[in-house]
Amino acid sequence: MKKIIIFLLLATFTFSLNAQKRGETKAVRVAVQNFFKGFHKGDVALLKTTIHKDLHSQTTFINGKGESILRSDAKAYESLVAFAEKVKPTDNYFEKILSYTIHIDGNLASVWTPYEFYNNQKFSHCGANSFQLFNNNGNWEIIYIVDTRRKSDCKAPQK
Repeated sequence: MKKIIIFLLLATFTFSLNAQKRGETKAVRVAVQNFFKGFHKGDVALLKTTIHKDLHSQTTFINGKGESILRSDAKAYESLVAFAEKVKPTDNYFEKILSYTIHIDGNLASVWTPYEFYNNQKFSHCGANSFQLFNNNGNWEIIYIVDTRRKSDCKAPQK
């Protein structure tokens, strides 16, 4: 009887932890999805709920000479908000997220999202985004974004 009670307690505890983890995973994914909604639609209020004021941003790509380039945006928060403020209803661009890989440890989350970017329904480039999020007292906020950009080998996994 004792073994059954211990087993039931452990099973309940494990189920509870898994449910909590699924809830946090969903909240992190929703934060990233809302980031893109705010960004695409120019919804500054929504965008601001997803990014931390101390946001850092970088992008990396290979230029025409075959050199690896890393660009940093020292004012990433301000840059994203300014961009969103200028989005018009006639703007037609879309970042198609192909998948989400989410890892969480306490109040830190990491999200990997391979993507394809389209402008006026024409393919522009592809790559992957890497987001770092911070759980700011119940609200997951993006604190760091880095992405890759390339125009070829978009269907091949990058290793």
